[in-house]
Amino acid sequence: MIRPTASVSRFVAIGTLFAAPSVATLAVLAATGAAAVGTVLVAAAVSAGLTAALVFLFYRDAVGIARYVHALAHGESMSDRPPRPVSEIGQAMVAGIGRLHRADQRRQRNVQRQLDATAKLIETLNDPLVLIGPSRRVIRSNGAAREMLGDRVDGRDLAESVRHPDVLGAVDAVLRGEGMRTVEFVRPVPIEQVFQARVEPYDGVAEPNRDGPDDDGLGASVSPFALLTFHDITAIRRSEQMRADFVANASHELRTPLSTLMGFIETLRGPARDDEEARDKFLTIMDEQANRMSRLVNDLLSLSRIELDEHKAPSGEVDLHAILKGVMATLELKAARKGMTLALDGEAGVPVVIGEPDQLTQVFQNLIDNAINYANANSQVRVLLRRSRARGPLRSGPSVAVSVVDQGDGIPKSHIPRLTERFYRVDPARSRALGGTGLGLAIVKHIVSRHRGRLTVESEVGKGSTFTVALPSLPAAERSVPAEEPVREPVSEAEPKPARISQN
Repeated sequence: MIRPTASVSRFVAIGTLFAAPSVATLAVLAATGAAAVGTVLVAAAVSAGLTAALVFLFYRDAVGIARYVHALAHGESMSDRPPRPVSEIGQAMVAGIGRLHRADQRRQRNVQRQLDATAKLIETLNDPLVLIGPSRRVIRSNGAAREMLGDRVDGRDLAESVRHPDVLGAVDAVLRGEGMRTVEFVRPVPIEQVFQARVEPYDGVAEPNRDGPDDDGLGASVSPFALLTFHDITAIRRSEQMRADFVANASHELRTPLSTLMGFIETLRGPARDDEEARDKFLTIMDEQANRMSRLVNDLLSLSRIELDEHKAPSGEVDLHAILKGVMATLELKAARKGMTLALDGEAGVPVVIGEPDQLTQVFQNLIDNAINYANANSQVRVLLRRSRARGPLRSGPSVAVSVVDQGDGIPKSHIPRLTERFYRVDPARSRALGGTGLGLAIVKHIVSRHRGRLTVESEVGKGSTFTVALPSLPAAERSVPAEEPVREPVSEAEPKPARISQN
């Protein structure tokens, strides 16, 4: 729209147009002799002057009103300085335009508040939500969707962020005008998650017609749009799978101790009813088997709880040095029974990590307890706390590494890849004799996976093993837990460099 301006030529043209009838009448009178020429010229001059004065007043009012309307429409600074027309009609027009403008502003503010509230509501939804336009272009996404698909998802083809063909096919079908589609798919990284994608047609979204010279959005046309929402159903699917796994694993592992208990009970009721020596022996074995079943059930329940929340990364802050000191103090007496010592070698100023204290305590308690169980008597178990740099499919960036180093028999390379499997044991007889359930390292693996960390196993037969857990750390600027200067115990022995196999 062109801004209204006052033009001299336009004013002259309008004044001439309005003065023309009276001048023409006077010219006719002069031509017919009805009036003297001088009188006609004086009358024509007076008429033209009065006409010009009236035209000027109305023309100035009209231009002022037009400028005021233009300023209101474009939000310019003149909008707070309304003109003051001379004519009553002009004054009424300015007053009416001002009232309409104020009413329109109130409506706009109300609409904007509603839009802001709706946008905030959509932005804070836990489920990812994406609005998709023609050609699968992402029009808008909420915070959960950007966290899931990446910050640069808006304005791009959905296929750049979602690579599952069934989801893309459902979106294409809805954009073609078909009905709602629901697709279930698995997202493998960073942690395997199961999602239900729901695609619905979304009508009424207008795309402006940008061909006009004013680019005012008039002539907008309604195009097919789709609303894509993702629902995380990982917990539901894992709960179903865990119920089945629990029954299978529990029945397999509990069969032996239950059979033992049933056999001894039958013996005590029969041949050994009056044999005190056999009764005491059998009761001791039965107590061991009952304790084994109790440990097994507790570990299975613990593993089930961990797997249920594995896809939800923790957000707390944990001081690993304090965790390690507490765990080592708890296990110090057990180590002393074998003549072993526990040594903590902590690097100064190690940052806090992102995690859950109870679960990380369980990780290092399992690792240090295993080191005590399988290391040689009268040896030393060392715990090393270091800064590191994580590299892997789950997370990359600054991290903190904790290594548990023992001096035991070591683990053959062929067994290392399977150490974190449920109920897998390198030496089943020795493991059961030590009270192991075969679930300790499986628990460690799933906790580390939930923390977006990495478990690495190094071992050499005859020299010992090193279990290292690397966990993402917080930058110093974000740290809220005060730094604690760790107590360092120097290590003089050189570390062997065996083959490395990592479990993610």
